[in-house]
Amino acid sequence: MTGTRRFALIYGILFLVIGIAGFIPGLVAPHTHPAVAVQSWMGLLLGLFAVNILHNLAHVLFGVWGLAASGSEGAARGYAKATAIIYAVLMVLGLIAAFNLNTLFGLVPLYGNDIWLHALLAAVAAYFGWRRPHEYTTRSAA
Repeated sequence: MTGTRRFALIYGILFLVIGIAGFIPGLVAPHTHPAVAVQSWMGLLLGLFAVNILHNLAHVLFGVWGLAASGSEGAARGYAKATAIIYAVLMVLGLIAAFNLNTLFGLVPLYGNDIWLHALLAAVAAYFGWRRPHEYTTRSAA
């Protein structure tokens, strides 16, 4: 399995676990935010990351997508590139409170600790999406 396919598999598993964790009450501390219109399952995952039902479902979808993409090199590379771009945009939106962009127009909380987490997720995904695959050569015995 190539590094990019392994990346997609690991991200898929992580996103799926994080998405499911957002639905476990013991892992989500109570939290409300007046700018977030969708308050279902609203809280702080692990006491750090603002999530709601739409945020959790997005994580589950990214997880399923990652697992599916890990089946081929091309799909894994496309997943990595798309994840990098999407999470970079989400990170920037999280920084902009005007027009409720940091809550994606009141739908999904993107502020606080989510900002640096989205930046980290985007950076790792960009590495795997745009890196040049190493060509492995074998040394001939002398």
